[in-house]
Amino acid sequence: QVQLVESGGGLVQAGGSLRLSCAASGRAFSSYTMAWFRQAPGKEREFVAAISWSGVSTDTADSVKGRFTISRDNLKNTVYLQMNNLKPEDTAVYYCAASKKTWSYYQSHTSENDYWGQGTQVTVSS
Repeated sequence: QVQLVESGGGLVQAGGSLRLSCAASGRAFSSYTMAWFRQAPGKEREFVAAISWSGVSTDTADSVKGRFTISRDNLKNTVYLQMNNLKPEDTAVYYCAASKKTWSYYQSHTSENDYWGQGTQVTVSS
């Protein structure tokens, strides 16, 4: 079992930055593919970014490419999402997810997640 707890959300003006953290409990964190998703009001949950178990490989949605960066620290059992140049359309609840799937498989199967956090609200004002 893995428990995920997100933090770092809040209210920020357009153009600002936030860094989200996702702390994982339980063993074998370093073996999981980790990802961030978001869900805006009235919309479906969407993929934002993912990172391989080693942190060497990452994937980012086109909508945030160049602005958001995912990283992880396996010694701290934590995955991060650095969000720069935030836009009002980035407003959403952001969720952390852990997947047992291999990186190569997960890249085309981002819906296959085994654990979810409770989410953290990010609000970007114009």
